[in-house]
Amino acid sequence: MTEDDDPLAEDLGVRTVEVTQAGGRLDKVLADLAPELSRGRVQALMAAGLVSREGRVLTDASAKAAAGLYQLLIPPPVAADPQPEAIPLTVLFEDAHLIVVDKPAGMAAHPGPGTPGATLVNALLHHCGDSLSGIGGVARPGIVHRLDKDTSGVMVAAKTDAAHAGLSALFATHDIDRAYIAFTRGAPSPANGTIQTQIGRSANDRKKMAVLKSGGREAITHYAVEQTFGGAKPLAARVRCVLETGRTHQIRVHLASKGSPCLGDPVYGSSAPAMAVREVIEAAGLARQALHAAVLGFVHPVTGERLRFETPLPADMAALEAGLGEL
Repeated sequence: MTEDDDPLAEDLGVRTVEVTQAGGRLDKVLADLAPELSRGRVQALMAAGLVSREGRVLTDASAKAAAGLYQLLIPPPVAADPQPEAIPLTVLFEDAHLIVVDKPAGMAAHPGPGTPGATLVNALLHHCGDSLSGIGGVARPGIVHRLDKDTSGVMVAAKTDAAHAGLSALFATHDIDRAYIAFTRGAPSPANGTIQTQIGRSANDRKKMAVLKSGGREAITHYAVEQTFGGAKPLAARVRCVLETGRTHQIRVHLASKGSPCLGDPVYGSSAPAMAVREVIEAAGLARQALHAAVLGFVHPVTGERLRFETPLPADMAALEAGLGEL
C-alpha cells in the first residue's frame, strides 16, 4: 500500500457491543455478541484497525477479551465484480505485462464504499479487456498501489500475474522511486529533513489517520522545500516529498504534523491559510489537497528494464503555483 486511495468509507456503519465479563478469545466473544458478523469477519475488521475498546485500537484477535464497550466500524458491502467503463485514460506506458497512467484528481483507484464506479479499475477493465480480469483479485484487478482519490499522478497497474507479483514485491521492499509535489500552508521547518513516525488510525476520529506515540506502522517521508511564497515568513511553499514507506495518507499526515498541511486538504488542513493564499486557491479552482505524484520509477518485473515516469503538475496545481508566485 502506498500514499493511498482512502479505504475509509465516509459511511462506515458502527456496531457497539458490551463485554460484561472478561476472558475468552476476543474475536469469538465479539462474534457471539454481534451474531450478524462471522468470526472471520471480526478478524478482518480487527486486522484493518476497525475495532476499538474505549478509544484503543485492537488488532490481536487471539487476545483475551476485557470488560468494556467495544466499537466495530463496518464498511458497507461493495460489489465484488466491477464493470468496464469507457473512461478516458492518460497512458504513459503499456506493454503486455503492465500499464502506467497519469491518474486525474477525483478518480478513486478501485471501487469501494461510496465509490461504486467511475474508478481507475473500471477504466482499466475497459481499456485492457480480459487481460486484466482477476489479476490481483476480482474486486481490485491489477491494482498494486493506490493514490488518494483526490491526489493526482502516476500509477502502475499489472496486466499479468507475473507482473502483479513482481510489482507487489517491489512495493513491499520499498524498491520504488516515488516523488510527490505538495503545496503547503506555510513551510515546514527545517527546510529539508526526514519525518519518521508511527502512523495509524486516530483514536478521536476513526476515519482519519494520525501520528501515534505507540502502535501503528512505521512511516518515513523525506522532504525538501523547493520554493517559498509570500515573503520572509512564508505563507505557502512548494515541497518535494520522497516516500520511503507508503502508508495511508502518509504525506498528508506527515506534513500536517510539521504544521504545514497540504493546501486545500479537507481532512488534515486544520486552520485556514492566510487570506491571500485562500484567494489564490479559489482563483486556481483548487478543490482538493494540493498533492501530485510526480515521479514513479521501478525495474520492470518481467523484462528487467528500468522505467521512470515524470508528469507535470495538473492544471489546478499549476494555476495555484502561478498564483502563489505573485504573492
